[in-house]
Amino acid sequence: MTTINRPAHDHQVVTEVDTVQTPFARKALAVLRIGFGLTFLWAFLDKLLALGFSTGRDETGVVDRFGDAAWIHGNSPTEGFLKFGADGPFKGFYNSIAGTWFADWGFMLGLLGIGLALTLGIGMRFAAAAGALLYVMMWTVVLPPENNPVLDEHLLGAVSLVALAALGAGTTWGLGRLWNTTEVVQKHSILR
Repeated sequence: MTTINRPAHDHQVVTEVDTVQTPFARKALAVLRIGFGLTFLWAFLDKLLALGFSTGRDETGVVDRFGDAAWIHGNSPTEGFLKFGADGPFKGFYNSIAGTWFADWGFMLGLLGIGLALTLGIGMRFAAAAGALLYVMMWTVVLPPENNPVLDEHLLGAVSLVALAALGAGTTWGLGRLWNTTEVVQKHSILR
């Protein structure tokens, strides 16, 4: 276990403990972090541009890349899922916000911000909290989950993001170590 002493802004010494003890474990966490980051970024790009994966493909399987389904052409990235996919106790709530400007913008900015932060390894605490919240909200859209009465990939994703932040996964193959030394991050630890 590595202990790092560094000066804090109030002349205190802050001790950080590297809880991940092996280079292999740090690299495995970095791969997981980057994988989650790229997943969020891909969802953003697919909804933004209708790349034909979950956006831009019609019921028959015909793909219209960069077509009318793209957010850049005015299509809503939330309306279809929240209006037609919602079920369970929160169906009315999700139906009511489907396609609204704040749901669309919040969702898209969330995907972009979380994706960039995780991919780059910066702002891991904030990204993990926002990503976990987004995953839990997506879990609540369709309750109960289809394959298990309680647990699904959204809850596992939420827990994984929290673990990545708790274990400092942004410092390996990312900009986290450099990011954490900046003055603003030193003053506001939520930005770690």
